[in-house]
Amino acid sequence: MLHKRQFGQLFRRWLWGLVLILLVNCGHQSISNDPRSVSLSPPEVTVASSPKSLGPEGLYAPVRRDIRLAVISDLNSQYGSTTYAPEVDKAIRLIPDWQPDLVLCGGDMIAGQKLSLSIAQIEAMWEAFDHHVAAPLRKAKIPFGFTIGNHDGSGAIAKDKLIFAQERDLAAAYWNDPAHDPGLNFLDRAQFPFYYSFLKDNIFYLVWDASTASLSQEQLTWVEQALSSPSAQQAKLRLAIGHLPLYPVAVKRDNPGNYLANSEELQTLLEKYQVHTYISGHHHAYYPGKRGRLELLHAGALGDSPRRLLGSDLKPTKTLTIIDIELLTSSTQYTTYDFKTMNVVHHETLPAKIVTAKGNIWRRDVSPQ
Repeated sequence: MLHKRQFGQLFRRWLWGLVLILLVNCGHQSISNDPRSVSLSPPEVTVASSPKSLGPEGLYAPVRRDIRLAVISDLNSQYGSTTYAPEVDKAIRLIPDWQPDLVLCGGDMIAGQKLSLSIAQIEAMWEAFDHHVAAPLRKAKIPFGFTIGNHDGSGAIAKDKLIFAQERDLAAAYWNDPAHDPGLNFLDRAQFPFYYSFLKDNIFYLVWDASTASLSQEQLTWVEQALSSPSAQQAKLRLAIGHLPLYPVAVKRDNPGNYLANSEELQTLLEKYQVHTYISGHHHAYYPGKRGRLELLHAGALGDSPRRLLGSDLKPTKTLTIIDIELLTSSTQYTTYDFKTMNVVHHETLPAKIVTAKGNIWRRDVSPQ
């Protein structure tokens, strides 16, 4: 038989063991029921959805990557016109089906650059542009980035004075009206709408005033400051936009004044700050080019007078380009539609290079020889 003292010791040990078991069980229960607790089970793995092909019904639908842009340009008709070609209205109607994050326009949104146009006529053109283009995009909640073209508000100067000052004032009045907010995250809008910068989806956009062939020294100083800023350099990608191209690509647009003067210096400036692509309009001819380390997207026209590429017998056509961007690799993919046939423009049908007085521009998929 157990001594009374021994029995007491055993009983106390048993009692403490029971208490410990109860405490452990309660502890486990409280952890499993506490929503703030960290589960020790393997975490649930979230699988990213595969890329989807998106586009209007009945058309070829490109695969959507991280970011998608829709690029349009040269929308206007004859001087003073308040109507737009059917291709413009069709493009604006279809753009939401591609689900772009941003629409970019290479300029010439209205049909100005004529001194005989009255204030009422110019205001009517901007009102028509709003009705046909800007308002539908605002309704679809698609931001609109653009550059001023020579027909929107030319910066041409004679005797140290702006020739089209009235048109520039009215362009500024239209775009600075809060009712016409383009939905951009501005970084610098002090000179908006002529030159400015904005950031969207970790891409830095620089818009300069290339409504004429020359950029002022004041503007060039601003360009360098903007591109060297932390916002620009920390972005995953940098894109620049202006109306006139750096180099000519279209027939009867290869004379000085129809492309930017000092183009080599401007290209060097853009390359210095790792700008990926310069997007332009004015030549009314689509050409996906490159020169040096800079890609050059020459946007085709949707409005009147599409033009033929230099050195090409291809029939001129009206185009819209979808750019799909993969941020990790800083790569871009173009899908361009012929808006007369609605077929995709196959790049291999375009000239492998365009020969100009400034040197060769190569198609973006061709290695320079």
